[in-house]
Amino acid sequence: MCIGCHGIPGYQNSFPEIHKVPKISGQSDKYIVASLVAYKKGDRKHPSMRGIAASLSDQDMADLAAFYASHLGKPAPETPRAPSPAVAALIEKGACVSCHGANFSKPIDPSYPKLGGQHADYLFVALKAYTVEGNNVVGRANPIMAGISKQFKPAEMRAIAKYLASVEGELRVVPQSSFR
Repeated sequence: MCIGCHGIPGYQNSFPEIHKVPKISGQSDKYIVASLVAYKKGDRKHPSMRGIAASLSDQDMADLAAFYASHLGKPAPETPRAPSPAVAALIEKGACVSCHGANFSKPIDPSYPKLGGQHADYLFVALKAYTVEGNNVVGRANPIMAGISKQFKPAEMRAIAKYLASVEGELRVVPQSSFR
């Protein structure tokens, strides 16, 4: 089922608002498994993803994660292009580099996402989701990211997301044949 959304370049999701589905090809296997487990447990609230994750065994998750992790794009440059001074201040305020790496493609923990080159609209929706509390359908339960995201206004989240999307990264969409 994954290729039905994550394998179509430019494919958009309409929940909780219209945004491109995330690039998962090139993410680490540990991050993909962690994400699926969070959907399955309800820590990440997205009805479609929760239903899909709930149907997967631990082995299914590991197999899918290995498949998508094997689709690495070219290595990200060690030093990304510099953000504007305003965005640099926001990234410093959020301490983004301390977890996601100086080039946003080498997180300090493989269960953390690579952000460089991810779709800006998806990153914005994800950042906003960490600020949502008490909603059974929308939100993400991660106290560290919640604390970081709540520091920012929506316009600041958009600026961060736009910059991160412009950074050369290893993430990509790998179209898959519908016939195997």
